[in-house]
Amino acid sequence: MYQQMIFVNLAVTDVDTSRKFFTELGYTINPQFSTDDCACVVISDTIVAMMLSKQRYSDFTKKEIADATKTSEVLLCLSAESREKVDELVDNAIAAGGSATGETQDHGFMYGRAFDDPDGHTWEIMWMDPAAVQG
Repeated sequence: MYQQMIFVNLAVTDVDTSRKFFTELGYTINPQFSTDDCACVVISDTIVAMMLSKQRYSDFTKKEIADATKTSEVLLCLSAESREKVDELVDNAIAAGGSATGETQDHGFMYGRAFDDPDGHTWEIMWMDPAAVQG
């Protein structure tokens, strides 16, 4: 069965910094689709984040590139398998050079925290009780 994928393209100031940051979070870099201007971060079998230098990113759009440290262009939300994994990923992101952002969201059946990567892109990490998802 076909599984649709998502390729999130983000403009970054320094590709090597992004490559190091996401590698420290446990993600892999696909060298086949990475260059000096782009790091292809494999988040899962169906989620890939393309960290593009601003020069390379501008090849795909005529719009002004948002400065994610000053304006929000997107909120990225990833699921985690447990509350503990939410904390682990966010704590690792902060230790790797990211910064905590927002308040911890604890609704009992749903738990989440967020961090900004070195370029200011906001990544929300959330866990939801599978029983709550089933209805």
